Amino acid sequence: MLPGLAYFLVFHYGAFLGNVVAFKDYVPFEGLWASPWTGVSNFSRMFGDPQFWDATWNTLAIAVLQLVFFFPVPLAIALLLHSLTSDLLRRFVQSVVYLPHFLSWVIVVTLFQQVLGDTGVLNSWLGDAGLHTVDIIGNPGAYRPLVVAQVIWKDAGWGTIIFLAALMQVNEQTLEAAAIDGAGPWRRFWHVTLPAIRPVVVLLLIMRLGDILSVGFEQMLLQRSSVGPEAGEVLDTFVYYHGIVDGDAGYAAAAGLFKGLIGAALVFTANKIAHRLGEQGVYQ
Repeated sequence: MLPGLAYFLVFHYGAFLGNVVAFKDYVPFEGLWASPWTGVSNFSRMFGDPQFWDATWNTLAIAVLQLVFFFPVPLAIALLLHSLTSDLLRRFVQSVVYLPHFLSWVIVVTLFQQVLGDTGVLNSWLGDAGLHTVDIIGNPGAYRPLVVAQVIWKDAGWGTIIFLAALMQVNEQTLEAAAIDGAGPWRRFWHVTLPAIRPVVVLLLIMRLGDILSVGFEQMLLQRSSVGPEAGEVLDTFVYYHGIVDGDAGYAAAAGLFKGLIGAALVFTANKIAHRLGEQGVYQ
């Protein structure tokens, strides 16, 4: 456990000290502690910046879409895989749906551009058929559904691993008894399977809520220029462009700290609700 513990101590808990940059006019040549204090001026500037609120709104909209459309997909795939009787077919399907997870976002975005871009395969077919072409990749209105579809294609299969492990704990005798009593597949799922895996579902949902404002830095950065910052800017890219590109570390740190505080508040709130509903949650 020591290597893993050292990683979290250095790169997570130790990194908390860097949040002091949000209250400073950070100058790299002067160092962290020698840079002048500015109090909450970075936060005041941030809350009055329309670009920050545009990035926040884009982040929340994409996060909600991912939560609604992506979160149930791994569970659905796990249920379908669990229902297969052929081990060979199950392993084949698992390999197919797991494979995209191991592709980098550079490759995934390139594949989508080659298929759905202005000069992609889809428009080539439409043009050959004499139909109107459409640039899905460069369309700001289609950006949010597009990035959600990319996440589903890339990571839904990988997300089934935990759900498959949870389904292994479902009592088969209870399922057989319910089937003998006349319960159909949907009622067996609702009254037997779902209550058995509900603690895992609640745990993953709480963890997802805590990370809800992190909608994919690399994915968004690679496609931001194709739709413009109005549609493609999220909090992670907002922090990157202000902190790394513009060198305004204090302002970027303020935005990052705001994002972290919102995520922590969501975890505490969701965990408290889970306790009220009789679930264990992330912690007692």
